Amino acid sequence: MRYILFLFFISINIISFAQIPDYTDMRSNRESFNRMSNKIIRNDLTAFTIGGIAESVNKPVLQKFPVSKYGDDFITYDSNNFQVTIKTKTFFVAKHKLMYDGDGKYLVKIDNKPYYGNYTKVPQSGISLIVLAGKDTVAIPPSAYADLYNPHFTYRTNSGELQSQDAVFISADKHRIYVYMLNKDDHGSYEVTWIFQDNKYLRRVLDYGFTP
Repeated sequence: MRYILFLFFISINIISFAQIPDYTDMRSNRESFNRMSNKIIRNDLTAFTIGGIAESVNKPVLQKFPVSKYGDDFITYDSNNFQVTIKTKTFFVAKHKLMYDGDGKYLVKIDNKPYYGNYTKVPQSGISLIVLAGKDTVAIPPSAYADLYNPHFTYRTNSGELQSQDAVFISADKHRIYVYMLNKDDHGSYEVTWIFQDNKYLRRVLDYGFTP
């Protein structure tokens, strides 16, 4: 199934690359799966990321956190002494500096930085990420999530059931936690994985440009 999804996304991206946009795409791939040099973490990421589909054959399946609660504007995970909550927060235009390209038609930077989520459009919401290890809040730099917008934590199946493609995974050695969020939108979706090692924030892996 993951191989079929890989072929689908590759074909979609070929079509999108053939279309020359009227703006300069300021987003970067420096945090992408392809740039991941740590072989152990890279191997883990192939178990659930779109970016790692091509390397996912015969790779082990990671243990997942159970979802505690979720809705249109939040999702929560809880496993023993580790809790994760991702929430939306309203985007207030007046509090941000917006940079446009293409004769002022396309938004390409927010607060002097490229952003992800419905790219070229003004976002409606941002996110907040809260992680608890036991009773202690894990320190997460704002740069880990401040440029991520318009999250969609859930979707409805054909039968109307509310589900989520987001998840939290545990490495086989129990030292690393991977918080995964897949966000689909009309202007190139993105997926982000926040990595925590021994209850400390390590880094994120970010890929974008997927078409829903």
